[in-house]
Amino acid sequence: MTGIRELAQRLNLSIGTVSRALNGKPDVNEQTRRRVLEAANTMGYVPNQAGRSLRKGATGVIGFMMQTGAQITGEGDVFFMSVFDGVQTVFARHQLDLVALLCSSEEDPDAYMQRVVARGFADALMISATKREDHRIEYLASRNIPFIALGRSQTDAGHPWLDLDFEGMAETGVARLVSKGHKRIGIFAPLDDTNLGYVFIEAYRKALEQRGLPFDPDLIFRAHPNERGGHDIAHAIAAMPAKKQPTGFILTNELMTLGFYNGLYEVGLTPGQKFAVISRDSPQAHFLVPKLTSFRLSLRDLGIALAEALLATMPAYAAHYPLGVVRKIVPLELVEGDSDMPVANN
Repeated sequence: MTGIRELAQRLNLSIGTVSRALNGKPDVNEQTRRRVLEAANTMGYVPNQAGRSLRKGATGVIGFMMQTGAQITGEGDVFFMSVFDGVQTVFARHQLDLVALLCSSEEDPDAYMQRVVARGFADALMISATKREDHRIEYLASRNIPFIALGRSQTDAGHPWLDLDFEGMAETGVARLVSKGHKRIGIFAPLDDTNLGYVFIEAYRKALEQRGLPFDPDLIFRAHPNERGGHDIAHAIAAMPAKKQPTGFILTNELMTLGFYNGLYEVGLTPGQKFAVISRDSPQAHFLVPKLTSFRLSLRDLGIALAEALLATMPAYAAHYPLGVVRKIVPLELVEGDSDMPVANN
């Protein structure tokens, strides 16, 4: 099996010239082009898809990288399924297909990304769970591979991204609980260096300071973003001295809510009566009692916006989506429930 290097050596041409000839570039004269094509046919040249597909946009496949595993998703995650529906709605307009790239929680995301790129079976990539410093962003940008991030990062390659309004969640959540008399408000933060944790904690700190409340690091509870994590936080709160316990809590992860409710009931901190809860909405949360006060957004619409923002950066599709480089914080709507009653009712 002959590669482009062997072909270039046989013809005594540069690899760049051979590549341009094979790809029909206009800056190669016709005689050289015919010579290259004839030699490629004679020598049995096989193109390196790892180098071609991600740069040429020839596969019709877009990859979406997400992390999986019991510590991350628990028994399942409807978030990405709903986002995928919106993404594929856009891709179907252009006969593109979405493929989920599942990186195990036990594997290094950077190594996984490099392996995906080396195999070269996608035209572009979508990444999620962005880290504070995310080497995947640098890696993709250095290789001129079209990509978009679901989440912000301190690593900035001028790339498009969409992220949820975690600052708005902190400000609105703290304001609502303080207005109901709560002065000790707990929050969830990831165990790792996922950027949303830094963003949310900083916004939470500012929201407290604006209302004259002290920032207490002991009210930041770190756990895995799944039902077990929510359950563990409830028991951790119960184990604190009564005067140091929070009276209300804000969760940024929808998977944790069911476990958190269950854990609160187990330790006697009844949601809505003895303990205030505000969290992200999810289909499962609709059946909680008391009704959850939650932040809601259309995940399908998020997927549509994500797909259109990615295609806006790809020459073959940019004319359909003249959006430029999209860098947008997506707002969430607060839906009032009965889970965040005033502290006087505790």
